Amino acid sequence: MRVIMKVLLVNKFHYLKGGSEKYYFELGELLKKHGHEVAYFSMKDEKNIKTGDKEYFVEPIDLNKGSKLKALDVIYSSANKKKMEEALDEFKPDIVHLNNFQRQLSASIIKPIKKRKIPIVFTAHDVQTICPAITMLDNNKDICEKCMKGKYINCIKKKCNKGSTLKSIIGALEGKYYRIKKIYSKQIDCIITPSDFYKEKLVQDGVSQEKIETMHNFVYMEDYEKQLEDGGYALYFGRLSKEKGVLNLVKAFSKLEKGILYIAGAGEEKNAILEIIRSEKLENRVKLLGFLDQNEMKETIRKSKFVVVPSIWYENCPYSVMETLALGKPVLRF
Repeated sequence: MRVIMKVLLVNKFHYLKGGSEKYYFELGELLKKHGHEVAYFSMKDEKNIKTGDKEYFVEPIDLNKGSKLKALDVIYSSANKKKMEEALDEFKPDIVHLNNFQRQLSASIIKPIKKRKIPIVFTAHDVQTICPAITMLDNNKDICEKCMKGKYINCIKKKCNKGSTLKSIIGALEGKYYRIKKIYSKQIDCIITPSDFYKEKLVQDGVSQEKIETMHNFVYMEDYEKQLEDGGYALYFGRLSKEKGVLNLVKAFSKLEKGILYIAGAGEEKNAILEIIRSEKLENRVKLLGFLDQNEMKETIRKSKFVVVPSIWYENCPYSVMETLALGKPVLRF
């Protein structure tokens, strides 16, 4: 007998910001294809995608612009807890699937779910369960595992969270709160990791192996028609952030005498990339495409010579690799 469920999908961003958001939306579509009913719980934003399903939004928090008082909401937000209560009472889900909920949505949303005895599944798209800076990179962007087992003082000492003592303290306090409340080890019923490597890291950090299931990210192969074409350019696509290694890629590319590099995406390192382009006189060889929608992105991948993945952090199961291979293009791990 087939069981039809009502699933509340939770993610702090409700637009295509990165891989976790792609997973969040495509999981919703996959569930609906199998007859399940879904609703979404996220944060208000003018870029939000209208799904046509029930949607519940909390007030936005920008941790780069907010006040110190607002920043404390990353640990516990009474307003977000109340909104979750409203969503649960109206939608009445059979299960809640958390994605990236930390910081902006906070652990406060867990309590009303547990009170109603609704099972909680959490997909760990990154290593924030271990690292207050999310990436397991220190302030010098070197791999760092010193915060393993809750030794968050190292994050503060090294200012790992964007070079800020305050942000590092808040991140450390958040991590400590999650451990005290046993959010990952007890309150969440099942953790999905997109790779065995992430599972190993969580187990090393103290989460029970029996609680964790590896389930790789997915793409719909029917959406990726292979019509190979060579437009003569190498391609990077994804967040323009330090952990993604895009700055290293542009610096390395500047040493080559020829070649064309396209960069698709948005993020905080855009100005730094533009500065390298100007200083190295790469205007005719490096092109920033900005944010592309899914159809534009597929077409750009299809016409590339190959796609470069220069990440310096512990990648999970990146869509950049999966989508490229689905289109029949090679991937160069930089």
